[in-house]
Amino acid sequence: MRADPGEIGRAIMNLALNARDAMPAGGTLAIETANAIMPQARAPGEKLAPGRYVTMAVRDTGVGMDAEMQAHIFELFFTTKETGKGTGLGWPPYWGSSSRAGGVIRCQSELGRGTTFRIFLPAVVEALDKGAGPAAGLTKAPRGSEVVLVVEDEDAVRKLARSILEASGYMVLDARNGREGLALCEIHPGSIDLLVTDVVMPELGGRELAHAALKLRPRMRVMFMSATHRM
Repeated sequence: MRADPGEIGRAIMNLALNARDAMPAGGTLAIETANAIMPQARAPGEKLAPGRYVTMAVRDTGVGMDAEMQAHIFELFFTTKETGKGTGLGWPPYWGSSSRAGGVIRCQSELGRGTTFRIFLPAVVEALDKGAGPAAGLTKAPRGSEVVLVVEDEDAVRKLARSILEASGYMVLDARNGREGLALCEIHPGSIDLLVTDVVMPELGGRELAHAALKLRPRMRVMFMSATHRM
């Protein structure tokens, strides 16, 4: 298949987080991949051309969703979470990226019997150029040394961002919400070169945080992120 590995990784992480929240008393999370041959589109109005596909399924044994919830899951900012717990842009970015690649995302769910999301992407068979190799002079990505402040209310995402940045040489400060992030901007004795913040957070959102933080540190750069929505 031809797809952006980052998009696929974020989609799977998103689904895994949803599955975790749908199983508060425990359960089973299964992630599967398979090849499939589709003779024709099976869902009304679905634009899925006949052919070979690679499928990825994320299945849980959680609380499930009723038909009304399923009708809205691909709407922008739709969430089944309580106020302040559903963040980000929701499923439209993943739906759009799969559609552009010629694929679809399907959802099967029933209250009390769990949920299965299945992603279909067209299989691509291309001859490998055996003579192709790394470009001359190709080297590893340069390492950083700057100070980065990561503000994210999802523990798993924040810890992952910190580990990746630290492995690349950066010094990382992290905060669980906007108010903690702003406090770090006030009390940190050294420079902070970059603020990386989630956009939607309880109490103090990313935009409000950036506006206040830049008053304290006008030379600091800001990068917004919104990668892991929980429906």
